[in-house]
Amino acid sequence: MTTVDWPYPRHCAHRGAGKLAPENTLAAMRVGFEHGYRMVEFDVKLSADGVAFLLHDDTLDRTTDGRGPAGAQPWSALSRLDAGSWHSRAFAGEALPTFAAVAQWATAHGVACNVEIKPMPRLDEKTGTDVAVASRELFRGASLPPLLSSFSEASLAAARAAASELPRALLLDEVPADWEQRLARLECVAIDPDYRQLTKSLVASVRYAGYRVVTYTPNAADVVTRLLDWGVDTVITDAVDAIPPA
Repeated sequence: MTTVDWPYPRHCAHRGAGKLAPENTLAAMRVGFEHGYRMVEFDVKLSADGVAFLLHDDTLDRTTDGRGPAGAQPWSALSRLDAGSWHSRAFAGEALPTFAAVAQWATAHGVACNVEIKPMPRLDEKTGTDVAVASRELFRGASLPPLLSSFSEASLAAARAAASELPRALLLDEVPADWEQRLARLECVAIDPDYRQLTKSLVASVRYAGYRVVTYTPNAADVVTRLLDWGVDTVITDAVDAIPPA
């Protein structure tokens, strides 16, 4: 893929449909799909024994009935956790999914994936490498390659070294003055900042430089419309029930 190509949908469901269902679970992916979304974003990290699985936080406390650092547990323990009851009774017993399980579901349903590489502390390079290698295998033959993204430049550099053919996006809380140099160094195809960092002129500058623009997480329909009018390529949103995908 080059920066000229952009085959991904304009709307992407954040962490599946992480407000209507427990985030980063297969249930959330299905809910996003039921609302017409054909692209999902989710977070991938590694268990203590190297299994790639979905979870946002470094710790288990917020979104499971487990406690402590997620990366300290083997998959055999993580797989037994309840990752749904925290959200609502309707999802009690929902399990943490492996990256492989979500990739299988996505490819079977023709859903594009924005895979956020979410390393545990001091595991940036290993997580970037392992997730990229897994992505290459899991999406082999898929209609669209996964878009790999991360806040960790070390993870993105490792992903580039491990599977250079997979497109990458640099996630940012704030847009630095040297954004173009960073994208070039990491051979990214897109920038992915907080939507509040974007202006019409910045979007134009990114597009003029030959890159694409992904952004997170506007949840008001009028804001999403404005961003798309500015030339943003893909908007990642929680509001899958309020913002119909184009």
